[in-house]
Amino acid sequence: MNSKLFLSVLALSAVAWINPGTAASPEELNDLEIAHVAYTADSIDIRYAHLALAISKNPKIHEFARTMIRDHTAVNEEALALLQELKVAPKDNFLSQKLTSDSDALVAEMSALSGAAFDKRYAENELGYHKAVNGLVEKTFIPNIETPQVKELFVKALKIFKAHEQHAAMMVKSLK
Repeated sequence: MNSKLFLSVLALSAVAWINPGTAASPEELNDLEIAHVAYTADSIDIRYAHLALAISKNPKIHEFARTMIRDHTAVNEEALALLQELKVAPKDNFLSQKLTSDSDALVAEMSALSGAAFDKRYAENELGYHKAVNGLVEKTFIPNIETPQVKELFVKALKIFKAHEQHAAMMVKSLK
């Protein structure tokens, strides 16, 4: 999640506190809604990675993108298997919808770039996205998840995604 997207999420949270009938805050999401947000966030990052593979010519960007596809796909598959085992389905919500609409705009923006401009934008987005999503997962989702197996999956996934954040930070630094 880039900083603009993160601020949008925070603004939506503020609106939820003022008018709780319109939307829920991230803190009020239940386990099934949290699962949908996480699945959506993973799917968005996979989409960004496919875009990077299609546009970038930089081998380091390609390596990072392939890692994003591999790791986020694996976490999503594990999450879906757990939900099947628990006989529940993730529930769409305001936050997963906002993530999706914001990602559509970002894909359009990045699709117009090429070369070093694309690489820099992709790397910076990956760093911001992972910082924001990791913060949300660590500070809001994990403390509020009630189902032990779901919480365990989030704790495990967070370790992987924090490594992604560090990798993205190195990538941003190398592209300056």
